[in-house]
Amino acid sequence: MSSQSTINELLAAASRPFEDAVAMPPSVYKDSAFLDRELETIFGQEWICVGRASALANPGDYLTYDLAGQPIIVLRDREGQLRALSNVCLHRMSTLLEGSGNTRSIVCSYHAWTYNLDGTLRGAPFMKETTGFCKEDYRLPQIRCEAWLGWIYVTLNKDAASVRELFRPVEELVSHYGMENYVECFRETHVWDTNWKVLAENFMESYHLPVCHAATVGPHSKLKEMVCPPGLPVFNYHWITKEASLAIGNAHPDNTRLQGDWRKTTALLALYPSHLITLTPGYFWYLSLHPKGTGQVHITYGGGLSPEFMADPKAEEYIRDLKVLLDEVNVEDRECTEKVFRGLNADAAKAGHLSYLERPIYDFTQYIAERAAGFERAFQVAAE
Repeated sequence: MSSQSTINELLAAASRPFEDAVAMPPSVYKDSAFLDRELETIFGQEWICVGRASALANPGDYLTYDLAGQPIIVLRDREGQLRALSNVCLHRMSTLLEGSGNTRSIVCSYHAWTYNLDGTLRGAPFMKETTGFCKEDYRLPQIRCEAWLGWIYVTLNKDAASVRELFRPVEELVSHYGMENYVECFRETHVWDTNWKVLAENFMESYHLPVCHAATVGPHSKLKEMVCPPGLPVFNYHWITKEASLAIGNAHPDNTRLQGDWRKTTALLALYPSHLITLTPGYFWYLSLHPKGTGQVHITYGGGLSPEFMADPKAEEYIRDLKVLLDEVNVEDRECTEKVFRGLNADAAKAGHLSYLERPIYDFTQYIAERAAGFERAFQVAAE
């Protein structure tokens, strides 16, 4: 199917009222030309989360990331500042660093051109006889990088509003949790065989929890107690108030920030385009997604505890229990989302109506349609 046909189908879905909303059409997930539009208009323009700032705590700590086809390095420089740089050597264009770790300098493994952590060129062997070469003319291009509530974001868009400005409504919504003080205890990367939007949508709705997660968190998830408000321009969210399956899912006795039902309320945040956060009174976990073709998604996955649980003598036990639970949840989600991708590729596949519990998916549909197809979203203005 051509990209224009996909766009027309997407616009038709996005234009429906919520009371008659349907899922996005199969073509939106499997059309490679439409994915190219997403890479250009979404991942090439928006802020993308690469993890927690605490993962790059020391000078020289770094991670690498491919953003809309552009290899980048995110690191902590000698002055302690977070910085993002192009991960492409300025000599013969090899990529420089791989994975994550700590380094004193950035050395190209091809010809040993060496860069300082601010991107300036420190040395280039056997270049003195090249009369047109001047070391001071070479510096790795800088990529915009900002920290917000403990998260690291990067963007290729020089004109994008700052993360703090963009996500101020998110900060106001969850400020009482103190998310910036939660401590990341693990971070991993994975690749699943599904479309990035399938996995994003899976996170955005809890309608599937009692079924897909029957062996883990499902029995503790009461659908009638879930609240799914209309989304806002840069994110959607929903709430679950429940007694948690793990002690760390509710507030620690030493937590004095949260009162009443907030001590057992979980916020599920989807920060567009692809940063997905489950924020409980005692722990958090997150996914940050990036497409690898139409049928695969690169996942940055991490989690950790609130400061009260980290200070608890049983912290190591809590971390272990959290990791075991989330790994099991991920196994269940992987099976479900890979089944969806296989199914939507069938000739008989057709998008059905959404439940009221899937309100975030409706908002996400309109966001994708706006960014990739020119749809005009409308938002209710709160009464004064």
